[in-house]
Amino acid sequence: MSNKPIETLEYISDQFNRYLAPSIFLFGIMGNIMNCLVLSQRTLRSNPCALLFLASSFIGLISILLGLPTRILAGWHADPTTTINWICKTRVFIVFSTRTMSIWLITLATIDRWLISSINIHRRQMSNLKNVKREIFITIILSILSYIHMFPCYGANNIDAPLKCYENTAGCLLMTDLTYVLFSIIIPLILMIIFGLLTISHVHRIHTRVAYVDNTVRTIDHSRHVNQNSKKTDNHLLRMLLLQIFSLIVLCIPQAVQKLYMTFKPFGSGSKLEDAIKIFLYNIDILLAFMASAMPFYIYVLAGGSVIRKASINLIRLIQRKIAC
Repeated sequence: MSNKPIETLEYISDQFNRYLAPSIFLFGIMGNIMNCLVLSQRTLRSNPCALLFLASSFIGLISILLGLPTRILAGWHADPTTTINWICKTRVFIVFSTRTMSIWLITLATIDRWLISSINIHRRQMSNLKNVKREIFITIILSILSYIHMFPCYGANNIDAPLKCYENTAGCLLMTDLTYVLFSIIIPLILMIIFGLLTISHVHRIHTRVAYVDNTVRTIDHSRHVNQNSKKTDNHLLRMLLLQIFSLIVLCIPQAVQKLYMTFKPFGSGSKLEDAIKIFLYNIDILLAFMASAMPFYIYVLAGGSVIRKASINLIRLIQRKIAC
């Protein structure tokens, strides 16, 4: 059998790593830095949902900074994780744990929007900075504990694997893949969809009730509606959140499917061409997952309306004033 199809897949994969990965890296670094600067402004950082976005962007920045350079080097066959054990172990642990932290913080932001949109005052009171800071801390600790097993499980110089930096045993492969697919992708995405739909339902019911009451009564519960600016911020944050959920579904589900497939039909169980296709798809899925970490700022600008754009403009003016001084 000719090796031409295998060589073609390897060539395309190298081109993606050489040229697409640097683009994701550049836009991801710029976007997440802008997110951190914009969302840390006083007008936004006091909002629990915005604080979750801020933490997610900072962690996404770490994931891109420490995870993507090796993919770029892989395109030139100079990836140090393929031969150096400690770099291999540290890199995969950071990438998997930070990606898990980031997606769970977005999940918590979805739940926060559901709480704040509820008619039940006790649920609304649960949306506060104290609870959010506690949730961020717990998320970071649980994500670290979930992937601490990667240090003994992963190793460089693997031959029968889609990457040379890969799990050493079938047991490790099963543990890592199921943990990642279920805990880092499937469960949080299901929760996002459920609470996103519940939030939309809450908002729809509120609008219906406000329209139903007499025109002189502008609110159902005065404590729910503090001022116009606060409501506008909440509405824009909800739009940002829903669009990000959609992007996460599109960009993360392929990797979950691929990992499940390779768990039950591992590398080396088929022909050389089948293995080459698995490696090719695995590399594409890795880049898609990094793209999910790189996109939030551009999603927020697109869906955040005047709230995010105004905060960005204020940030630029502040930087200009400091440079002028």
